[in-house]
Amino acid sequence: MKNCSSFIDSFAFDKRLAVYDIAGSVAHVKMLVKCRIIPSADGAAIIAGLAAILADVKKGKGVAAQEDIHYAIEKELIRRIGPVGGKMHTARSRNDQVALDLRMYVRDEIGNIQSLLKNIQRAIVHQAHKNIDAVMPGYTHLQPAQPVLFSQHILAYGWMFQRDCQRLDDCLKRVNILPLGSAALAGTSFPIDRRFVAKLLSFDGVSDNSMDAVSDRDFAVEFLAVAGIIAMHVSRLCEELVIWSSAEFNFVHIDDSFMSGSSIMPQKRNPDVAEIARGKTGRVYGNLMALLTLMKGIPLCYNRDMQEDKPPVFDTVDTITAVLTVVEHMIDSLKINPGHMLRATERGFLAATEVADYLAKKKMPFRQAHGLVKQIVLQCVKNNATLADLSLGDWQKYSPLIQSDIMAVIDPLRIVQTKKSEGGTSRQSVLRQLTNLKKLCR
Repeated sequence: MKNCSSFIDSFAFDKRLAVYDIAGSVAHVKMLVKCRIIPSADGAAIIAGLAAILADVKKGKGVAAQEDIHYAIEKELIRRIGPVGGKMHTARSRNDQVALDLRMYVRDEIGNIQSLLKNIQRAIVHQAHKNIDAVMPGYTHLQPAQPVLFSQHILAYGWMFQRDCQRLDDCLKRVNILPLGSAALAGTSFPIDRRFVAKLLSFDGVSDNSMDAVSDRDFAVEFLAVAGIIAMHVSRLCEELVIWSSAEFNFVHIDDSFMSGSSIMPQKRNPDVAEIARGKTGRVYGNLMALLTLMKGIPLCYNRDMQEDKPPVFDTVDTITAVLTVVEHMIDSLKINPGHMLRATERGFLAATEVADYLAKKKMPFRQAHGLVKQIVLQCVKNNATLADLSLGDWQKYSPLIQSDIMAVIDPLRIVQTKKSEGGTSRQSVLRQLTNLKKLCR
C-alpha cells in the first residue's frame, strides 16, 4: 500500500467543525496581534481571509478536502491571501486546536439539547394540564399497585428530563475550559495571553496543565454519558407508550403520523416511532463505550487514535437531536382514554394498601392489617370478586373495625386525592408540580 492517506484522513467527519475552527483561529490571531507576536496588518489580512472562508462555509461551499478540517482551512487561507496566512498557526499546534474545536462544538450542542429537553417538558406539562384528573393504575413490577393520576405519571418524565438539563449544566462546567495555548504538549515560548482568548471565545477559564489539556477527552466522555442517561429516559417513556397503546391496555392513542402498518396484516397500527426511539438508546450507549474504549490505553499526550473521538460525539448529537425532536411531537399529539384507565383500576386490588392504612388508623398494628388485607384479597381472588363487590357484612367478617366508610376508602377517585404529601399524586400536589416544572422549562 503506497499511500495510506485515505486511511488516516479525518476530513470526511471533522469538516463539521469548520465554523468552530475559524472562530478559534480568529480569536487566536487577535491575541497574536495584541501580544505583538505578528504585525497588526498581517492579523487583519488573516482575519479578513477567515471571514471570507466562513461566509463560503455558511453558504455550503466548504473548503477543499485535505487531511483534516484544520489543515484544509489553513491551506485555503494561504491560497487566498498568500504566505502571510501561514502566520496564523504561530504559537499553537493542531493538538490544542482540535481540542478547542471539539469543546466549542460540544458546548453549543449542550445548549441545543437542553432546548429540545425543555420542548419535551413543555409537551409533558401540556398533557398533564389537559388530563389533570384522569386516574389510572400505577404499577410496580408491571403489576397494578395503587391508583395514581395520569398527570402524576407523565410528570415523572418531566422531572427526569429536568435532571438531564442539570447534568448538562454540570457537564458544561468542565467543557467550557480553554485548551488553546497548550500547543503540542509543553506550552509555548511565545508571550501569549490565554485569558484574552478565553474571554473572546466565552470560556470560563483556561486549562491548568498543557499535557492534560491536549490529551483530555473526559469532557466528551461525560457528555456522552449524560446523553446515554437522556436516551435511557426517552426509552423508558417510549416503552410505556408502546405498552399503553396496545389493545390490552388501550390507555393512549398515538397519532397515526407516528405509527405504521403491516405488510401483511391490514388492521395493524404499530408504534414504530416509539420503538425506533427506544432502539436508538443502544446506539448512544455504544458511542459512549467506543469513546471509553478508545481512551482507556492512551498514554500522554496526543495520539492519533484520538481523532476517532469525534464520530461517537457527532453520531450521538445527531441521534439525540432526532429522537428528542420526534418524541416531543409524539407526546404533544397524544390522546388518552381516561375511561379505560379508570376501569383498569378495578383490576388488581389497587385499594388494598388503603384498606391496610384504614385499619392502621383505627389502631390495628400495620403488619397485622397488612396480613388481614392479604387474606381478604386471596378470598376475593378465589371467589372471582373485587373489593368493591364486598358488602359491609362481608368486610366485617374480617374485622369489626371496618365500618360503612370503607366504601369511600376503596374508591380510586378518592384514593388519589388523599395522597397530599409533597410530591404525591393528589390533584393539589400535582398542580404544585406543574407550577414548578413550568417555571423550569420556560
